[in-house]
Amino acid sequence: MLLDIGGIIVAIVHGSKVKLFALSANRVLGQEIADFIGVELAHGETIKFADGELNINITETVRGHDVFVVQPTSNPVNEHYMELLIMIDALKRASAKTINIIMPYYGYSRQDRKALSRQPISAKLVADLLEVAGASRIIAMDLHAAQIQGFFNIPIDNFEALPIFIQYFKDKKLNDIVVVSPDHGGTTRARKFALYFDAPIAIVDKRRPKPNVAEVMNIIGDVQGKDVIIVDDIVDTAGTITIAAKAMKDAGAKRIFVCCSHPILSNPAVERIQNSPIEELVTTNSIQLTEEKRIPQIKQLSIAKIIGQGVLNIIDGKAISNLFTYDPKNRI
Repeated sequence: MLLDIGGIIVAIVHGSKVKLFALSANRVLGQEIADFIGVELAHGETIKFADGELNINITETVRGHDVFVVQPTSNPVNEHYMELLIMIDALKRASAKTINIIMPYYGYSRQDRKALSRQPISAKLVADLLEVAGASRIIAMDLHAAQIQGFFNIPIDNFEALPIFIQYFKDKKLNDIVVVSPDHGGTTRARKFALYFDAPIAIVDKRRPKPNVAEVMNIIGDVQGKDVIIVDDIVDTAGTITIAAKAMKDAGAKRIFVCCSHPILSNPAVERIQNSPIEELVTTNSIQLTEEKRIPQIKQLSIAKIIGQGVLNIIDGKAISNLFTYDPKNRI
């Protein structure tokens, strides 16, 4: 509902003054969330100076508002983070009541621990930066590592794309399914997905001699004559999923599907997918894809409704955990 208060148009959502901004990383998703919750996108502009510095100009009042900012921190990661941090600072100085960051893809999430003795834990550093800047809450989706939630001293809601994927594959009415984890670390994710199809799981035993390079050593499980769904959280260069798909095909799998929450798709991912036995890569719009990445093999499902309902629940002080569970009778 829009109210005119002293010549200023204010969006009232369930009794609260609310503003929703979408920064440069994914304005399309921001508009979809705004449409779902029934508000207009708030106005602000990002100014980029000749030397690369960024500035933010918020062109309407946010004083006393619950503000939500949509900004996944995908490529270019550092620029999107800097834009977000400057926006948070601007909102804090403009007396926003709360500053809620909708960051479905959390950049640096794969740097959640020290793999070598003198490496940083960049996911923790980013959490500190967001807090110090003035964020009140983080809304993420399918964090690469659940322990990232412990890096924050403010509320963080880790949404799941699982219900969206399950409904999509239920509608496809596949038979004789095997759910595959592309590595040992994703076994819990694959098992949770498989429960909804009463399906067995298989695991790709691989080694990674260096970053973004993977080699399949063995397949644990039977995929002969099965429809395979490979479940992962992130597809970056697509090396892991394409070699896993080839290994599945060599082991006798019939049709091969991949679902992942975050389609980073760095070069040469698209080419690898096109030249692979993958019939369809099903993903979300947590990251906005450029035109050259929108190939027929890639199917994007919108997370706007589940995030939008989460925003409404947060405004109302309601639980959001029910949004993480697939319920065929309660499709958002």
